[in-house]
Amino acid sequence: MAKGLTPRSEDYAKWYNEVVQLAELADYAPVRGCMVIRPYGYALWENIRADLDRRFKETGHVNAYFPLFIPFSFLEKEAEHVEGFSPELAVVTHGGGKELEEPLAVRPTSETVIGHMYAKWIQSHRDLPLLINQWANVVRWEMRPRLFLRTTEFLWQEGHTAHATREEAEEEVIRMLNVYADFAEQVAAVPVIKGLKSESEKFAGAGASYSIEAMMGDGRALQSATSHDLGQNFARAFDITFQTADGGLELCWTTSWGMSTRFVGAVVMVHGDDQGLVLPPRLAPIQAVIVPIWRTDDEKAQVVEAARKVEAALAGVRVKLDDRDQFTPGYKYNEWELRGVPLRVEVGPRDVKQNQVVLARRDVPGREGKQAVPADGVADAVRAALDAIQDALLERARAFRQAHTQEVEDYEALRAAVEEGFALAWWCGSAECEERLKEDTTATIRCIPLDQPADKGACAVCGRGGQSQAVFARAY
Repeated sequence: MAKGLTPRSEDYAKWYNEVVQLAELADYAPVRGCMVIRPYGYALWENIRADLDRRFKETGHVNAYFPLFIPFSFLEKEAEHVEGFSPELAVVTHGGGKELEEPLAVRPTSETVIGHMYAKWIQSHRDLPLLINQWANVVRWEMRPRLFLRTTEFLWQEGHTAHATREEAEEEVIRMLNVYADFAEQVAAVPVIKGLKSESEKFAGAGASYSIEAMMGDGRALQSATSHDLGQNFARAFDITFQTADGGLELCWTTSWGMSTRFVGAVVMVHGDDQGLVLPPRLAPIQAVIVPIWRTDDEKAQVVEAARKVEAALAGVRVKLDDRDQFTPGYKYNEWELRGVPLRVEVGPRDVKQNQVVLARRDVPGREGKQAVPADGVADAVRAALDAIQDALLERARAFRQAHTQEVEDYEALRAAVEEGFALAWWCGSAECEERLKEDTTATIRCIPLDQPADKGACAVCGRGGQSQAVFARAY
């Protein structure tokens, strides 16, 4: 099945689109810019959602749901917010056969409608902090759609919190940034850089925006999640106030943070190869596939019985027994490799006689990735192999990022570095220097890493004193 895939080195964008469709993650919808998430892709998103949802609840957040339709006047209450989102808005002007008295924006994000509700719900300092998350869909009119990465409608979670002090809100912003980073690395095996967005790249209406940035398999960056310190901007616009312990009245400090289905695209591009998907075991919908191998009916009865015993032994592992008659073992190998299943368990007549099975790792091709293990110890062997694959994928992605990251000091070196991957360079903080590089190369400042060197350097663009070291890259 993977023989039809375009090699990544030949056309990375084409490879990506083919993998997403052939592996049955998603397909194009009849409305331009929209996608249908297929069951296998949705199972991957469900695993992302389940792990994040557990983490949110462990940090004291609860789930709720807010409307898809937002009065247009709500967006206009925060000037920077409406200006930032206007080019992407879908607006409903008619309903029930009549023109609406007020147009309704189809949810691009929910700060405004949630701000309206928080103003009703928060009265006293005893109501704080208010920590709510919602799982929902949003619509942003996308001019250059790409499956998962940029679609007009996509799925996400958006957390929205209100606090009594600036310090509490800032602590929340960094806490959730760390939650995303830990999830990305420990579950998705995607190494990320945590950092502050530049003024031109921050969320519209935020006081400060933070993100985790990941390097894809072609050296480009993908903003994988964001966490925003909204200050008192939305509290002021929607009159979100609380009575203090001494009887005063103050504005709340609010935050918002989110991760979307574009992270599925990150998993595809960070780990995939020319045979298709390579899924980290902790996210994979199917962690191990059992493929029985036979030539005769007598062999089939023996190996299928042995395969079912293996399946029963793998309780707690997301396992599938592929005993379909109509496909050869070779076809099945190719199919499950394309779909990125981390581990294949082969059971043939010789294995039955020797009371063993053969494990084949998806991340290590050929004979090097194969290991015969006793059938009696298959459960421990499979779990150990899955752990090894998880660790290996993270280390491989880290090594790739390191090999494609350059620390540069001057503009020509900066321009050359962003053609290959990430550039670490000092930046003076001026929008002019940022815009110059963007016009010349399409690269932007992805983030200003939270971990900064002790020594200062000169801005790689203009040569003046650098304020911060930044990550420059072209991005999706």
